[in-house]
Order: sequence, then C-alpha cells, then structure tokens
Amino acid sequence: MPTFTVFKGSKDGLPKKSTTTKPDELTRDQVLVRVTVSGLCGTDLHYKTDDMALGHEGVGVVESVGPDCKVLKKGDRVGWGYEHDSCGHCHQCLTGNETYCPERAMYAYADRDQGSFASHAVWREAFLFKIPDALSDEAAAPLQCGGATVWNALRAYNAQPTETVGVMGVGGLGHLAIQFAAKMGCRVIVLSGSDSKKAEAERLGAHEFIATKGKKELSVSRPLDRLLVTTSAQPDWSQLLPIMAPGATIHPLGVAGGNFEIPYMPMLLAGISVQGSVVAPRHLHRQMLEFAALHGIAPVTETFPMTEEGIKEAMDRLENGNVHFRAVLKAQ
Repeated sequence: MPTFTVFKGSKDGLPKKSTTTKPDELTRDQVLVRVTVSGLCGTDLHYKTDDMALGHEGVGVVESVGPDCKVLKKGDRVGWGYEHDSCGHCHQCLTGNETYCPERAMYAYADRDQGSFASHAVWREAFLFKIPDALSDEAAAPLQCGGATVWNALRAYNAQPTETVGVMGVGGLGHLAIQFAAKMGCRVIVLSGSDSKKAEAERLGAHEFIATKGKKELSVSRPLDRLLVTTSAQPDWSQLLPIMAPGATIHPLGVAGGNFEIPYMPMLLAGISVQGSVVAPRHLHRQMLEFAALHGIAPVTETFPMTEEGIKEAMDRLENGNVHFRAVLKAQ
C-alpha cells in the first residue's frame, strides 16, 4: 500500500507531519501525483486547528495513472484546486457549473486525508489540470484557487473589455485580479487603504489607484461597471455604492463571517447586482491557466520549505499580514 506524507492541522494550530495510505492499485481515472509546490491560501488558516490534511493549491508531476485515464500520462505536470469531484450527472454538472453540484467534493468537506501540503496525492484525472509549459510550478500553484476565484468572477459573469473594473484590496487575490482584468482589456481602478502599494498595482496593470483611508467620499474617473472585493473584511458599502455605474455588479470574494448588509435604496435605484461566486468550474479553470500562460500573468510569491517549520512560518506570516501577496511551499 502506498503511504505518503501529509501535513495536518492540530488542536494547537501547529502543522503536524503525518501519513496517508491509499490502496496499491489505482482504479478508474485515479492519478497519483507527486507534489512539487503548494500555494498557501487564506482559507487554509481556517482549518489549521482541524485534524485534516491541509492545502488545496497543488502542483506536481504524475507518477502513475489508473486504467480509465485517457489524457494524462506519467511525467505530466498537473495542478488541482478547491474541488476534487462532483456527481457528473446533475443539472449543474451537465451545464459546466459543477462547483455548485449538490454532491461536490470540496476542500475541508471531503477527502480530508489528503491535501497539497504533502509529498503525494491521489485525485481523479477529471479534476486535474495540465500546467502550460510557460508557467513554472511556483507560478501555477496560487492560480489553482486564488487565480481561479478572481477569473471566475470576471469570466463566468461576462466581463467585457469595455468595462471599468474596480479591484478592492491589493493582496493575494487582488494582485491577480488586477492582472487578469487589465490583460482582458478592461480599465482597472484599484482601491486600497493607503498609497503603499500604488507603484506595484500600476506595474501589475492598474490604470488608476485610489487610497481610501480617511476619506468620507471616493472619487473615480469613471463609475465602476464591476467591483471585485478581495479584502478579508467587508468594506463600507455606503462609501462604494456612489462610485458604481447603473447596472453594475459587485463580487464579494473574501471569506468573512457575519451577514451581508448593503444600503437598500441606493442598490435598488441604481440596479446594482451583488453576485456570489466560488472558484472556477473546470472549463474556465483550464481557460484561466492558458490565458495566464499566454499573457505572462503570474503571482508575486515568497517561497518556504514544505516542512513543519516552513509551513508554520508561512501560515504565521500570512495570518499577521506579512506575506507579500502569495506564499508557496516547495517540496524538500
């Protein structure tokens, strides 16, 4: 029986090296992947005290494939993200929206014995993505969730190159959203607390930068047709609605507790939509990787060793806001 290393959460919040064992023979379209790099996502912090394998932004190399595999072969570079499986026959699956399948298998809710903080993993071929040659492992890993999340908000909801797109927050999600929207041809207006990230936001493709701290009213050159909110905490919606165009869409992408509250009449009178969104379904995920490779889009990363000590350092720094955009863990 193949046994491989995984790093789990624990009651004290410290990553613990452990093992997972899988059957000797791969069945159906199962694929054994040797992990080379994993991204660290803010969602991972929510599960650091759970007895489960951590990580969901995995990239690695195929070591062996099951009898029903038709696409992948040994030696291929592949990645995976938040979703591992779905039923394949419901309306959502049949229309390319399997991320909303009632039987979806998502990180932390299924397959808790394996993740991307690991030496290996076994996943279905149907939920693995070939990594384009132009993307390094380190660049590809954060795209598996962070990239797929912002890309889905733009592509699944029909963003047009004529739009003015606002990106609130220049962090792990926001710095990718800026690049994708700019390369799609959109005018990109970035909203951030201070001017500290202005130069970098402009380098990534922002056409305009608004520092919001201490301002009662915001002023933009053009109203926003779409706003991607990538901050972890909910913003002051009453400050944002006046800069939204009629018929605009707001995408809250950060994970925050509590209820969603927004000024009621300003939303109605401007016909503003609030659109929930998760990671991209598979056809859009594949598009996202190809688009990133074609246009030279890559996350800004800091690298840590995939060890108990390295994972702890990376998670501590992320929790304290001291990671420059994205952390990646590299297999030792």
